[in-house]
Amino acid sequence: MRFSLFHFIRMRATACAALCAGLIAACASTSGPVPPGYYRVQQGDTLYRIAKNNGRSVGELTRWNNLANAAQIDAGQVLRVVPPAGGAPAPTSPLPPAGSAHKPTPAPVPAPSPAPSPSSAPSPVPAPSKPAQALSLQWPVKGPLLRRFDGSASKGIDIGGGAGTSIQAAAAGKVAFAGTNIRGYGNLVIIQHNSNYLTAYANNQSLLVKEGQRVSQGQKIALMGSTAADRTQLHFELRYQGKAIDPMQYLP
Repeated sequence: MRFSLFHFIRMRATACAALCAGLIAACASTSGPVPPGYYRVQQGDTLYRIAKNNGRSVGELTRWNNLANAAQIDAGQVLRVVPPAGGAPAPTSPLPPAGSAHKPTPAPVPAPSPAPSPSSAPSPVPAPSKPAQALSLQWPVKGPLLRRFDGSASKGIDIGGGAGTSIQAAAAGKVAFAGTNIRGYGNLVIIQHNSNYLTAYANNQSLLVKEGQRVSQGQKIALMGSTAADRTQLHFELRYQGKAIDPMQYLP
């Protein structure tokens, strides 16, 4: 069974989350009770951490919640953390606090910025800045850079090469997802490096690692291919707290 998009990446367990289709409303409440068997996502949570805390795999949570990108979940989103009855997917919309009878307190409205002059052109949206204590990456494969990160149409970079070329882990970590459940990513590997960072390796010809396996930096994890792509390439993503960021800031 395939999921719509990389909405939590992810992965059979991370076929949820970008690696992607349905996005969850970011303005949902992040507090309040939820039904038994569910968990409300808190700021800074990752699908991997939620799965681990509930004795589940990323793949299970991805399937139960019909996530398209396991690497992207939103604060306030309510996830099923126990198997659904009859195997039906859980709703992906955040649930309101039980018994709530009043409207949520509106967020403070920031002071308006001065209107730009007619002659000034709109500025492009800046890419997220490199967080402190950044991850040190190595190139997952050597090859021509076919496409750069732009934060919207391209959530990562595309690196060219020959079919069957070895793909290596950009940093040490644990395989959070290895499979084909995320539409648009083909054969996909996702590696969780710590509580904040994960990398995704898509369009592979074949996978050489399994979920739960620990890998070292530079370890061979897949072979380059063209699954879910129109050319032979590696689509490589870096995510910080679930948000795609430019891998070029972290590569040597």
